[in-house]
Amino acid sequence: MFWGRKTSLGIAMMLALGAATAMPAAAETIVVRASGPSAKGYPPGKKLADSGTLSLKAGDVVTLLDGRGTRTLRGPGTFGLTAQASAGTDSRNTLASLLETKRVRRARTGAVRGGVEEDAPAPRSPNLWYVDISQPSTACVPDPANVQLWRPDIGSAVTLTITPINGGVSAPVTFGAGEAVAGWPAALPVTEGASYRLNWAGLAKPVDIGFSLLGASAGGLENMASTLIAKKCDAQLALLVETVALPDPAPDAP
Repeated sequence: MFWGRKTSLGIAMMLALGAATAMPAAAETIVVRASGPSAKGYPPGKKLADSGTLSLKAGDVVTLLDGRGTRTLRGPGTFGLTAQASAGTDSRNTLASLLETKRVRRARTGAVRGGVEEDAPAPRSPNLWYVDISQPSTACVPDPANVQLWRPDIGSAVTLTITPINGGVSAPVTFGAGEAVAGWPAALPVTEGASYRLNWAGLAKPVDIGFSLLGASAGGLENMASTLIAKKCDAQLALLVETVALPDPAPDAP
């Protein structure tokens, strides 16, 4: 059954992350993204000493990740990493929910408040390892035999045509109305470096998806983020960063 396939995916995800939800807080701090005048000094994946400080200029925005979650530092100001690493709410339970396979809720098209319809936030994938078909990306997968596709718009049925970019036989995948998740076609192998083009009726431009396979992981939120950075699985990194975000800290007092 399909639900059984999703359950096995959840087990594979937990094994891939190892002790991610059981690690004590704050083993090391890494940079996951940076922008502004000082960005060159903080490339993604750079490790920072927990006892150090960051001095940021006006316009600098640096997002850091440690065992508790992510926090975004906004310049100008000086930020002590040790103090900030222990601040905020522990996000391990939030991370566990991201890794847990669960039924996908129907997306709302809008909310009404005060008689005025407001746009609802864009739906967010409930699972780190689902492949988001709405954006081109490299997808990191822990189990190439059980890849699941996810779409944010579930309003109507749609059939995808998936074609190897380097040529080969295409295969269809159908999402029923109200369905957000569908299995990858067994006829198309998911291997390291494989890339496919997804197309369906009404799509302005085809979506290209590449695959990178995850090996055994030592576990830990920091290790997983470092792996996603190294493999350029940017969509999953963004989802991870957003899901375990902590409140933005203020700079240290002068």
